[in-house]
Amino acid sequence: MLDTIKKYHEEVTQFKASKADKIEKFRIKFIGSKGIIKSLFADFKDVANDQKKAVGQALNELKNLATDKVATLTESIENQESGNTIYGDLTRPAAPVELGSRHPISIVKNKIVEIFSRIGYIVSEGPEIEDDWHNFSALNLPEHHPARDMQDTFFIEKNPDLLLRTHTSSVQVRYMENHEPPIRTISPGRVFRNEDISARSHCIFHQVEGLYIDTDVSFADLKQTLLYFTKELFGKSKIRLRPSFFPFTEPSAEVDIYWGLETETDYRITKGTGWLEIMGCGMVDPNVLKNAGIDPKKYTGFAFGMGIERIAMLLYQIPDIRMFYENDVKFLEQFKAVQ
Repeated sequence: MLDTIKKYHEEVTQFKASKADKIEKFRIKFIGSKGIIKSLFADFKDVANDQKKAVGQALNELKNLATDKVATLTESIENQESGNTIYGDLTRPAAPVELGSRHPISIVKNKIVEIFSRIGYIVSEGPEIEDDWHNFSALNLPEHHPARDMQDTFFIEKNPDLLLRTHTSSVQVRYMENHEPPIRTISPGRVFRNEDISARSHCIFHQVEGLYIDTDVSFADLKQTLLYFTKELFGKSKIRLRPSFFPFTEPSAEVDIYWGLETETDYRITKGTGWLEIMGCGMVDPNVLKNAGIDPKKYTGFAFGMGIERIAMLLYQIPDIRMFYENDVKFLEQFKAVQ
């Protein structure tokens, strides 16, 4: 019986077929319900006891070989047929995948964070749904203060103490409450104001606000920090500070950079003056330090804040703020080279 099994083993090994009907005939012949292997197992009972082990092993090998042969040939034919389907050759190289790009707001935010990180500023974040204390009262804007009207606020209807933050200064208050000076942090994030949407303003925009608190901090330190920042981001080191008013800083100033008047575009965006306003700043009001649990007699500090969209519009000459929020692929693809 071992010789018979060996003969069938060679036949199975040498069998080849490229058509499904021949494979099916082979399957029926060897592993079908009335096939050769079934018959050999039926005759196994007549094998001498001293040969049962060897014959049994040979039979199992033959069965496994025939089963594997049928599976391999069937799979080969199926793969060959699938290559001729509507999908074509599935083994061919795929089409190149279009790579995306960072949003211009993210690009500018990352640049600002990287610039300030070089001089020791760390990033701090806070909630977008804020309470009245951190958004207004702690920042020297008590209830009924007229400056509150300058920031048209989205209040939470069911809880008048909650609102969508109007600036990231609220993050600075939270940071001061939980950290001892010296403090050197920037707070980038999304803010909300109930304003009409136009080419120059939006109800949602992004800010980066900075805070530095330590002993003997002066307005000169603030000016040198801003000079460093404007030179690194814009490549321009000529700035001016105009007196202004912010409830949480005193004295306060608006910061302008000299953009120049070299081109027609320069005349247009600077309205013929050559100067562009980029941010507000000032020395932190002692009341704000006190509200955050910091001794204003021992520590002083400065703060500054800028709109990321405004900076991005200046850097990339974007004429309409609404373009940042329309998800226009053609617009976004322009920034692949500046990531």
